[in-house]
Amino acid sequence: MSIKEVLVPDIGNFKDIEVIEIMVAAGDSIAADASLMTVESDKAAMDIPAPFAGTVTEVKLKVGDKVSEGSLILMMDTASAAAPAAAAPVVKSFTPAATPVVAEVPAPSQPAPEVPTQKPPRSQPDPVAAHPHFEAGKTTHASPAVRRFARELGADLSRIKGSGPRGRLLKEDVQNWIKAELAKPTGEAIGLGFTPAPVIDFGQFGEVDTQALSRIKKLSGVNLHRNWVTAPHVTQFDEADITDLEDFRKSMQDEAGRRGVKLTLLAFMMKAVVNALRTFPTFNASLAVDGESLIMKKYFHIGFACDTPDGLVVPVIRDVNKKDVMDIARELTELSELARERKLKVDAMQGGCFTISSLGGIGGTKFTPIINCPEVAILGLSRAEMKPVWNKASKSFEPRLMLPLSLSYDHRVIDGADGARFTSHLRLMLSDVRRLLL
Repeated sequence: MSIKEVLVPDIGNFKDIEVIEIMVAAGDSIAADASLMTVESDKAAMDIPAPFAGTVTEVKLKVGDKVSEGSLILMMDTASAAAPAAAAPVVKSFTPAATPVVAEVPAPSQPAPEVPTQKPPRSQPDPVAAHPHFEAGKTTHASPAVRRFARELGADLSRIKGSGPRGRLLKEDVQNWIKAELAKPTGEAIGLGFTPAPVIDFGQFGEVDTQALSRIKKLSGVNLHRNWVTAPHVTQFDEADITDLEDFRKSMQDEAGRRGVKLTLLAFMMKAVVNALRTFPTFNASLAVDGESLIMKKYFHIGFACDTPDGLVVPVIRDVNKKDVMDIARELTELSELARERKLKVDAMQGGCFTISSLGGIGGTKFTPIINCPEVAILGLSRAEMKPVWNKASKSFEPRLMLPLSLSYDHRVIDGADGARFTSHLRLMLSDVRRLLL
């Protein structure tokens, strides 16, 4: 018998974050990388995986406990899982990227509990409508994190049935309740009225296949819906002449390659955006919760939408105003790789002032990006295209590379005139690369 301690790994700059779910119990036989528990900060939830296969002998935590890096999670017997001449298991990546710390401890004198042949799968929480015996106004048990989540969405906990152990309220219960409220006819939903979505059996028309959404898409879907409903969006479209900028970027490719950097247009766009944010500081602000004031930011942290196999994430490059395009390009590459490998830490997605969403590498002419609240604006980039542009000096048309810009902004904070001024300023900055140095 070989008993080891499993400790909380590096979880970023977080301390005393709450355990919202324990997924194992004493006697469970688990595989390497299986989720042991879920912890949640103010911004995100993350699963802690098992570093190796074995049998759980004792769980040291319970739901509601506060943990930090190095906290003891459980004791595990790894002797039964050992395989002769076997290679070390490959640890799958997750967010944030971390592997629990393992410490050797003496084996106990008594044998480990009998290992069950198979652990029953955890059931998914049912929607509110699936609980016919729910009594409105009845108190329900919920963790502080779930209560905070419910407050952010304006959900009344007393009206929600918990589907967790002993009726405990889960985050999924709150999400399902909100979805049910939004689907009610006009006047029935809390503050919002929508025609109920029809329930259709698509299988009657042909063969179908139901696929579960990834965790990222489920979480981002709730945030995107809230952002779209709460912030009155207006989108300003424009085009920028990037002919000279693109020529300069291509001329710098050899030097960038020697530095091991992939120099993309997005690095230059971030410099141009920072210049525009300095000129129009209202775009570098957030609306206070009470809606009575603006929080003006003196720093310039720019997020960029990154497409991953699991869905959209938004890494943030900090202090863009203090970095040159080579440094920005290097960070863009590093953060994009971490995101696609599911190794991006939570703190790498926090603190953004403004977001850029670039679809130029895929296609399209223009689109309407959704604001990443509490930011007040987001810039969308589509594929640049050669177009004939009238030159007043030579009185002739010239081929110029034009970049479509789509600026969505919160109309509670930004007026249409300022939206047009912002894109006009970006056009000016991008038309002459020398202006980016100012």
